[in-house]
Amino acid sequence: MATYDTLGATYARTRQPDPRIGAQIRTALGDVRDVINVGAGTGSYEPPQTVLAVEPSQVMIAQRPPGSAPAVQAVAERLPLRDGAADAVMALLTVHHWSDLAAGIKELRRVARRRIVILTWDQRIFRERFWLVREYLPEAAAFDDTRAVPTDRLADLLGGARQEPVRVPHDCVDGFGAAYWRRPSAYLDPQVRAGVSLFAQTGEDALAPGLTRLAEDLATGRWHTRHAELLTLDSIDVGYRLLVSDR
Repeated sequence: MATYDTLGATYARTRQPDPRIGAQIRTALGDVRDVINVGAGTGSYEPPQTVLAVEPSQVMIAQRPPGSAPAVQAVAERLPLRDGAADAVMALLTVHHWSDLAAGIKELRRVARRRIVILTWDQRIFRERFWLVREYLPEAAAFDDTRAVPTDRLADLLGGARQEPVRVPHDCVDGFGAAYWRRPSAYLDPQVRAGVSLFAQTGEDALAPGLTRLAEDLATGRWHTRHAELLTLDSIDVGYRLLVSDR
């Protein structure tokens, strides 16, 4: 996707795989022999049995570490693969970027012999539970309203899927949207925001007033007073979900 030719430039620095989330993804994949990663980005969370990564952005492909699975530049809606090409297909935090969701899911079903694993989020829960978009950046939440995919719709397109909550640890090392929920000052860092499509695509001008309020509330202690309970938690559920569909 052309968007990631610009906003994906910092991914190798800010989007390292978190081992706890990685363990949940590997459990969801199960004992499959080979995996294709669609919308693979820089290769986060790819298990050892990954045989191919599919990624539309050459900028992202160039950031894949040495020894990664081979990558092909292509889109989910037109996978250059034969029917039943692998035991499992995974697609992590990518379906909201696809131009034709139904076509992309149809392709995943065509290529996967046994299982499909998708990481996404429930926008309703995200809006309600994540303090940053609820209190400071409603503009970003409004942007996500236009692209978030309802998990029930995804499950229907998959022909059925179980949904697993993915809790975000307080020290999450993968800098996606809600990763810094207990480290609020991180959101004031432009490099952190550049690695989160929600913020990068909303635009700095739209985010500036909310970020100014956040900086003030951190400086005065208002944020810590308001969110004292959050500081006692090790992890939270803000709506991230794994969908697991068996063929």
